[in-house]
Amino acid sequence: MTGFDRPTFDLVSTYVRLADEGGAVPVDVGHDFWTQIDNQFDLYHGRLVRAFLMTDSSTEWEMHPEGDELLFLLSGAIDMILQIGDREQVVELRPGAACIVPRGVWHRTNIRRASKGLFITPGKGTQHRPV
Repeated sequence: MTGFDRPTFDLVSTYVRLADEGGAVPVDVGHDFWTQIDNQFDLYHGRLVRAFLMTDSSTEWEMHPEGDELLFLLSGAIDMILQIGDREQVVELRPGAACIVPRGVWHRTNIRRASKGLFITPGKGTQHRPV
């Protein structure tokens, strides 16, 4: 499937894979997307882009061993909590602010106000663990 096959789509329910070779391909997201990502070899390279509606704080930590993640807050208010060594660093995001979560850093969100954000992330090897 190419972007021309789907001229419009909802970026909240669909990722876009930005391929290393320059392509952009919509990818439908189901409830088991992240638990099955290691079986989706076509997503191993490039970046995944998606808009997220966030109303509840994270119940899991997340980590991307294959690359940095870019977060851009469109509306609302969230705190990104990064685990740096044995301490937590809080990064306040308000509308229009962005942050980069470095490769290999465990992170989670604390939602201050219902929010919408844009995430650009490497998919391969993404890990989760309980808070």
